[in-house]
Amino acid sequence: MTTAQTTSAASDQRAAVAPLLNQRRAVAIGLVSIAFVGLFFRWIWFQHRHSAAAIEDWGHAYLIPLISLYYIWINRDKLARLRAETFWPGLAPLTLGIMSYFCCVVVIHNHMLQGLSVLLTLFGAVLTLVGPAMIRLLFLPIAFLVFAITVSEAIMIRITFPLQLIAAEGANITLSALGAVFGFASDVNGNVLTVIDSSGVEHPLNVAEACSGMRMVIAFIALAGCVALLGAKTWWQRIAIMLLSAPVALLMNIVRVAVLGLLSMADAELASGDAHTFIGTLLLLPALGLFMLVIWALDRIVVETPKPNAEAKP
Repeated sequence: MTTAQTTSAASDQRAAVAPLLNQRRAVAIGLVSIAFVGLFFRWIWFQHRHSAAAIEDWGHAYLIPLISLYYIWINRDKLARLRAETFWPGLAPLTLGIMSYFCCVVVIHNHMLQGLSVLLTLFGAVLTLVGPAMIRLLFLPIAFLVFAITVSEAIMIRITFPLQLIAAEGANITLSALGAVFGFASDVNGNVLTVIDSSGVEHPLNVAEACSGMRMVIAFIALAGCVALLGAKTWWQRIAIMLLSAPVALLMNIVRVAVLGLLSMADAELASGDAHTFIGTLLLLPALGLFMLVIWALDRIVVETPKPNAEAKP
């Protein structure tokens, strides 16, 4: 057999083995996925129940996995060009994630920490199955899943009251400026915002936990993460978007409370109940516009010089 024939035979053999390897990897991924869901079914079910019970606060958690899958879908051509390989060091974060999950179930009893452990386990499983080359592209959609984890009540309680004060004070400043023009007044005492109309009637608005902005901050940071994931091209742009997410969320929450204060003069019922949810959801649109505007500005302010082709001749 000539050298050319030997080379051709080897190529045919590799071509025949490649689909088998792909099938084996697909079977391995399927089995690991089933094991993953079975192992963490308790947490997944509790997360679903928590989000469904407070859909107005945590409804965005259902969209997070879909956005991650969409990111993988639009980058499927890049993934197809990468070589998947088994990476055994990935067992380290995989094992650590499983151990920390059971520690958080048995000892700490904290749903949020359990969710972070689930995420660490997912990262370790994917790293083990596909290797470092693919994980560089899959890291972002995996990390984005952190926004699907509901925040611990201990953290919510600790942060809620300061956010109530910020929302009340900010709305008071906004309404005082508007009142100087349109003939009404505003006052704030702690977390109680009072709007006084032109006839002197007071309309108190209690900036309670529902208006505190903690849940709104989380939703807006998740929105910023979505924009950074799908809209930004570089890491520094993504970091800039995420740094702006909290200030934008606080600003939009101040606007929401100010709008509720104005609505309270027309009808007190408009400043409670579903109005909180509707106005908060509506304000996601200008926030999205702000984030997109930031990306547009960054693309034009900072112009990156394309890297020279290393294979090109001088």
